[in-house]
Amino acid sequence: MVLSAVADPPVRRGSDYAQLSRRISQAGLLQRRPGWYAARIALTLGAYAAGWVAVFALGDSWWQPLVAVVLAVATTQVAFLGHDAGHRQMFRRRGPSEAVGLLAGNLAVGLSYGWWVDKHNRHHANPNHEDEDPDVGAGALVWTYEQALDTRGFGRWLARRQAYLFFPMLLLEGLNLHVASIRAIVGREPDGRYQTPMRHRRVEALLLGVHTAGYLAALLLAMSPGKALLFAAVHQGLFGLYMGCSFAPNHKGMPMPTADDELDFLRKQVLTSRNVRGGALVDAALGGLNYQIEHHLFPNMPRANLRRAQPIVRAYCAERGIPYAETGLVDSYRQALAHLHEVGRPLRG
Repeated sequence: MVLSAVADPPVRRGSDYAQLSRRISQAGLLQRRPGWYAARIALTLGAYAAGWVAVFALGDSWWQPLVAVVLAVATTQVAFLGHDAGHRQMFRRRGPSEAVGLLAGNLAVGLSYGWWVDKHNRHHANPNHEDEDPDVGAGALVWTYEQALDTRGFGRWLARRQAYLFFPMLLLEGLNLHVASIRAIVGREPDGRYQTPMRHRRVEALLLGVHTAGYLAALLLAMSPGKALLFAAVHQGLFGLYMGCSFAPNHKGMPMPTADDELDFLRKQVLTSRNVRGGALVDAALGGLNYQIEHHLFPNMPRANLRRAQPIVRAYCAERGIPYAETGLVDSYRQALAHLHEVGRPLRG
């Protein structure tokens, strides 16, 4: 299997999606935005680098956890750049996209770019599908009654209370992402084949190793082991929380299609996604993922164009009688938590 960036959506002539795609294309919203991305990359990497400069400038100080908070935000913003590169929003060609993805993901953040692309491909192909979307597969959290009833022991205890524990559990998401990346690089099937397809496995392993060694060395050189441990806990915990809070509003609590549902591409993407209202601050904080419907319909659309595409997509959905979900940030979390609570209801009886 050849791993590639998230593929462009299928366009069937005469389909509802094809007509919408023509409107979007005629508006010039699929054109790349090199100037915008150059500025975004410079600002994001500048903030990330400034965070590490502050680490060494402060040295062995109890003010370091505050720097860890700022660096957690900067790290997540770098991860958003890796997301955009994976979708080829920056460049049409695969080579430059993969280079940015590897540097942002493996080297700067410590996440496997190849693992993420494989996982994200499957999510975009079948969002919120219990059997096909890895983001709603049974794990620490459960998303359907069937998954809840299949839990045992501590997993069942957790499923009963998962709505209350959701945000605290996100503090461990950063660690989970790092561990999953390592497993993806080294994990093999019984027959010796690697479990996750990757185009640049050795490069990914090298960059992850450099990141890990550099991260530990920087902290231990700048501060005492105790403060270094505290810094890492704050940094990685808030990074995981920020990442989880950025992705949770997008699909959680939305319809979950099954194999019996026959949905075309347009409806499959729109009905399972939720947009989050807000201005420029929300756009920046969520990395453009608040336009989840537009992103899923046109995954290679540059982040800066999603806001301009929204009124076109919303109007088209109204013409076709397709529900278009949009809410505020707080209410998006309320809906996601309500779904988690409802799923655990059979276990609380």
